[in-house]
Amino acid sequence: MVQQFKTRHTFLDWRSKIPGDLSVGFVPTMGNLHAGHLSLVEQALQEHPVVVVSIFVNPKQFGPSEDFGRYPRTLEQDIGLLSTLFQKFRNKRLIVFCPQDPMDIYPKSFQTTVQVTELTNSLCGKSRPTHFSGVTTVVSVLLGLVSPKVLYLGQKDYQQYLVIKRMVQDLYLPYQVIACPIVRDSDGLALSSRNQYLSASERKTALHLPTVLKELAQLFQYEGLHAVENKINSILKNSIADAQWDYLEILDASTLKSGNLLSQNYLLAGALQVGKTRLIDNLILAGGN
Repeated sequence: MVQQFKTRHTFLDWRSKIPGDLSVGFVPTMGNLHAGHLSLVEQALQEHPVVVVSIFVNPKQFGPSEDFGRYPRTLEQDIGLLSTLFQKFRNKRLIVFCPQDPMDIYPKSFQTTVQVTELTNSLCGKSRPTHFSGVTTVVSVLLGLVSPKVLYLGQKDYQQYLVIKRMVQDLYLPYQVIACPIVRDSDGLALSSRNQYLSASERKTALHLPTVLKELAQLFQYEGLHAVENKINSILKNSIADAQWDYLEILDASTLKSGNLLSQNYLLAGALQVGKTRLIDNLILAGGN
């Protein structure tokens, strides 16, 4: 059985009874779970006797004109998916921490913001300037509550992964941060809770994102970095019907600064606005070209 705790106090009461030498894996989510989320939970269950999944739609990481109000909240469905997955791990413990009131995470006395600089200046940080401080603040709170050994994140949000990894490193927090591979639908679109916003025609338009990334990755393999940079400039000059590029870049995968021929790995990343839905995707490319 999957255990649920809907308040901070009940969760902390449970956590206080878990022996300190028992390894805990942690998967933070905003709910509306899909196969991408479940792949993180499954890896965590394979590697730890106890796994905590948080489900909390974090208001601090949404800008004033973003989709906080309409972000899908499907707790009953999420518990069902986790319960089905848990059938394969009967000898483990799966805990869902799902606070119902934001005040349970951010009480009236809350005064702290955690912010990582430099890594948040590019890509999503340009168009969502308050997003990452909201992410690092809530993850800091959740890490303090959960006290895991390992934190599991998805590669689709690669910038978020780097930012949280840097936060953990800079603050000397005793947690390991792991990025798990992107899970894609059969048509190649990276799984995202926001995909359900897309109409049938918008979904076809959205496929430009993984298609372009794949084509650029092939170009990189045969012609190298500068050819990709030139092709990106050409792509951004040509509009896509019913969609608009927020960004399309190839950067050093460690620093998120402009890549150079000495970079060990590159991040090929794009964000495409399709109607009212903003989608992100990326590929990691090995250096040496």
